[in-house]
Amino acid sequence: MMDLKVDEEEVESGQPVSLEAFASSSTLHGLSHIFSYERLSVKRVFWTLCFLGSFALLLFVCNERIQYYFRYPHVTKLDEVTTSNMTFPAVTFCNLNEFRFSRVTKNDLYHAGELLALLNNRYEIPDTQMADEKQVEILQEKANFRNFKPKPFSMLEFSDRAGHDIREMLLSCLFRGEPCAPEDFKVVSGYFVPLPP
Repeated sequence: MMDLKVDEEEVESGQPVSLEAFASSSTLHGLSHIFSYERLSVKRVFWTLCFLGSFALLLFVCNERIQYYFRYPHVTKLDEVTTSNMTFPAVTFCNLNEFRFSRVTKNDLYHAGELLALLNNRYEIPDTQMADEKQVEILQEKANFRNFKPKPFSMLEFSDRAGHDIREMLLSCLFRGEPCAPEDFKVVSGYFVPLPP
């Protein structure tokens, strides 16, 4: 980007700015050395050659990249391997709702409500404008901790109980033409992986 620092007096007078004044106030590299008030010198010739060479290189590279872009080059490499016995692949189910709200208890909410972003640090419901009214009512009922005696809490037990169940998520499964069922999977660190055959 070029920044011109021209004196206000020259602009207000209506006179065009001289090339030397323009070059000396420009931040475009090299112009102040090429168009200077001094007479022709080796320094000015050197700066002119450098400037023109850089500009020519810029045009060359831009032209080459544009031509390359319009050639639409692509490479597709495909290796096909046949096998008689395939191992069952690891499967990951991604769900933004990590826990089922219907399985969250008052004790869960007391211990992990802030972690689940359902309560703030004062055990209050932070924002209800975007939520479903029925869900907010259930949450308000569960978040009423008056006369509540908390029980011990285990995050592992909570994750197993309130996490998603593959029996509810797996609608159909076929592997090598044979049906597979939820019993063919096991949970490892919150991920379902197949059981060995």
